[in-house]
Amino acid sequence: MGEIGRTNHEFLYELRAWQLRLIIRGYHRRSRDMWSATRWQTYNLMCVSMADIKKVGIYKPSDLLKFPWEDDTLPTGQLTDEQIEELQRQMREENARAAEAESNVGDNNSDELGQ
Repeated sequence: MGEIGRTNHEFLYELRAWQLRLIIRGYHRRSRDMWSATRWQTYNLMCVSMADIKKVGIYKPSDLLKFPWEDDTLPTGQLTDEQIEELQRQMREENARAAEAESNVGDNNSDELGQ
């Protein structure tokens, strides 16, 4: 879990599914930023070291290397109204289960203390 900055205990017992999705999304965004910076540096190095870079068809960094997330043929990730409603329903169910589990933990602790 070191890659995402979380302990095993936190990952296994404390994070909810929606929190993990946000962490993973942020990790992917940082990874994309790193790759974009690397491509930019490589492009600039090639511009300095190769006088004829445009003759080989490289006019901008994306001509050097196109990333999968820049592909215009991939779906945009737009959700339909039905998909949004289904996700909202799943989130409500997940939150209800988590709230119930948390209240059960509190009940069990008070029972153990003899209250």
